[in-house]
Amino acid sequence: MHKVIVAGAMAGIMAQGVFAEEAPLEIEIKGGAAAGPGSVETVPEALPPIMPLDDSLRILPGVSGSRMGGHGTDLVIRGQGKTSINVLLDGAYVHGGCPNRMDPPLAYAPAESYDKVTVIKGSQTVIYGSGGSGGSVILERETPRFYADEKYRAGATAGYRSNSDTWDASVDVAAGSEKGFARLLGSYIDAGNYEDGDGDSVRSAFSERAGTAILGYTPDDHTRFELSYEAQRTRDVLFAGAGMDSPISDADTLRLKFEKKAIGSIVDAVKAEIYRAEVEHVMDNYTLRTPANPMMLMRAPSTSDTTGGRIIVDVGDINNYGLWKLGVDVQNNERDAVRVNDFNDMLNSVLWPGVDIDQTGLFAEYHRRVDENNRFTGGLRYDRVTADASKANKDPMGMPLSPNQLYSIYYDTTASKKTENNWGGLLRWEHDLDAANGYLYGGISRSVRTADATERFLASNAAMPSMRWVGNPDLDPEKSHQLDIGVVLEDDKWDLDAAIFYNSVDDFILRDRFHAPMNNATIYRNIDATLIGGELNLNYRWSDNWSSNFGLSYVHAENDTDDRAIAQIPPLEFVASLDYGYGSWDLGGRVRGAAEQNRVDDDPLTGSGLDVQQTPAWAVLDLYGSYRFNNNTSVRFGIDNVFDRNYAQHLNRSSAFDPLQVQVNEPGISAYVQLAAKF
Repeated sequence: MHKVIVAGAMAGIMAQGVFAEEAPLEIEIKGGAAAGPGSVETVPEALPPIMPLDDSLRILPGVSGSRMGGHGTDLVIRGQGKTSINVLLDGAYVHGGCPNRMDPPLAYAPAESYDKVTVIKGSQTVIYGSGGSGGSVILERETPRFYADEKYRAGATAGYRSNSDTWDASVDVAAGSEKGFARLLGSYIDAGNYEDGDGDSVRSAFSERAGTAILGYTPDDHTRFELSYEAQRTRDVLFAGAGMDSPISDADTLRLKFEKKAIGSIVDAVKAEIYRAEVEHVMDNYTLRTPANPMMLMRAPSTSDTTGGRIIVDVGDINNYGLWKLGVDVQNNERDAVRVNDFNDMLNSVLWPGVDIDQTGLFAEYHRRVDENNRFTGGLRYDRVTADASKANKDPMGMPLSPNQLYSIYYDTTASKKTENNWGGLLRWEHDLDAANGYLYGGISRSVRTADATERFLASNAAMPSMRWVGNPDLDPEKSHQLDIGVVLEDDKWDLDAAIFYNSVDDFILRDRFHAPMNNATIYRNIDATLIGGELNLNYRWSDNWSSNFGLSYVHAENDTDDRAIAQIPPLEFVASLDYGYGSWDLGGRVRGAAEQNRVDDDPLTGSGLDVQQTPAWAVLDLYGSYRFNNNTSVRFGIDNVFDRNYAQHLNRSSAFDPLQVQVNEPGISAYVQLAAKF
């Protein structure tokens, strides 16, 4: 196992729910099934505070994201986003309710309610679902078994961020015994609009409340049952990068888990879990803003309900005959969305026409220590996918068209039940270096991603064809064939993790434009694509008190079918930090930045037009620190974007259901303070 202090980690902050002894918060770069080389494992308290988790994860090398406002940043790993990244929230898939991804999965993941975040780069395992060619983000709640005579655990945080006038608070309380526990988590955040570096207000306000109740039964060290219910209520979310805002965005998630370890000489462990996640999302153009046309009061209510589960059985032993992880997972997602004009109560579009996507996967993953210096991993996965749209013939009155009529115009087809049989797998090898404390690794993988509800069935109509946005029912699944090689080295004073990857994608699902005269609608089609890139992370310890971290990432993406750049690819990005720790103090500075992105697809007449522009290079300085009053109380503080730089990251978002692309400026200078205590 290879560890580096995370850039900006604050010593002494309470590890949420674990209440460990005081120690520097760490990122762990690990081998094995859960997270391979180059992947990062951290606790939320090691990330910038008082902001949504999806936003704060962008400080990690190789992780980018497209901002639409102050809430709902959509993550990108290795140039791939959306369902190319598997996101599990404490074992559950929570698919958002907005066809335009105002609420990606991490929008329903308050940082304060999770104990651990693992970001896996690339395809390193087959156990987290189909696809995942970009990577996986795994959020977990871990409640250690109560020891004898322990009655309760409690912790709380409260903080303030100046730019956006944001207040947040959280509480984590657990009570129990060796036989079981009850745990309650709650969080609240209220944010106003922030100002960019030029002092201009950016529509980004929101309010969020969340609560989770967990009941656990722990009869011994190897057995655990958990039942949990989670509710999140997000209100009045403003979006600078959209033509609509979201007055309501709610999620309710129910989970049931069972885990048994050290079962016997053959079966080592069994893990089973089921979940149900229900999302209700509403967006409109009049509740939180003044519509441009008072006769066009557009509202789009939607629901997204996901039911699923998995069983994983560990068989064997990694050191002797090898360890098998055998399992099955299921996932069913049902989505409905319409757009109505509340001025005249007229149905405008059937956006998601009763979409039902069902996936059943079987997988096997094998881990073996071949000899003292070599380790091997192999995996195979099969997924059977069915997709259907039961309301594709629903025809709004007047000029608007039914989904099937729109599919017919742009693809000469209609919606029908489609079935896919998708095969994926991987082979990975790690070799310890005799002359150094480290190892080389290499892997090849094939991962298959089915088209999501928007790509396959979206049916956003408009009187002007150029304003239409239409999914393609005949999309083939996306097939990624990825090679990655790298090295992990560790010395007394430094450690290094570097990787390069090559990803050849058959049937890449491209969001594009329909290039017919007077009909420039947004559509989807399959192409062939190539993505090449790499990441580097270097940590150097100058002395017992001083340390530095440097991270670098780059992706080059090519549309091989049309011989042009693929839109929405992050440029060369970097982060560098210098940290000092002495006694109860930890202080540091971090520079974040990106090179100019001049490989763009910004012309909607000849390409997709999804890039706003060639984005200029930028760099900002953050200062941060922490102080431990005692073993139970600490404070974090800092200033982000110290020089009030006005900048935007390259990745942008499209406005709601029209071709306009909007690049949202990042926050200007922002000071923050957060208190944490445990009892």
